[in-house]
Amino acid sequence: MTISLRNLPPEIELAIVSKSERDGISLNKAVTQLLERVIRPAKRNADFDEFAGKWTAETAKEFDTTLENMRRVDPEDWKP
Repeated sequence: MTISLRNLPPEIELAIVSKSERDGISLNKAVTQLLERVIRPAKRNADFDEFAGKWTAETAKEFDTTLENMRRVDPEDWKP
């Protein structure tokens, strides 16, 4: 399908050209990617993997063990 767009606002034209140059892609591909982003927005990532990464099963087990040790209450610590 071919679509012609006329009278684009300057800020939209600049955004398309900037994306095209920044990503090294054609204007057509830049417009297509921008439209896809609006039509199919990325799913919200609630686990913050991009910031913290993922733990291996071993690392998670070590962390849980450490928490267990920290949660243990020694009655001797609470004697007056």
